[in-house]
Amino acid sequence: MILQKHGKNTSVVEVTNISLHGLWLYVNGKEYFLPYEDYPWFKEARVSELHDVKLYHGDHLYWPKIDVDLGVDSLEHPEQFPLIYQ
Repeated sequence: MILQKHGKNTSVVEVTNISLHGLWLYVNGKEYFLPYEDYPWFKEARVSELHDVKLYHGDHLYWPKIDVDLGVDSLEHPEQFPLIYQ
């Protein structure tokens, strides 16, 4: 049996900038700012850990080295996700 080659991956995720205040994340053509104040688990992460982000199913972000999961919806509509890590 010959398996067909999968198509191109059109889901794109990339950390575009890291600053003292947070990080910028490019996801499927949109850029989001994730301030450390709201996403504190990123503040002490290494640069290589932040850049190792995966996008699953077009709407699920996962950083395996720091075990952080985020839905793209929570970036798009943060007011709908009021629970913030303390």
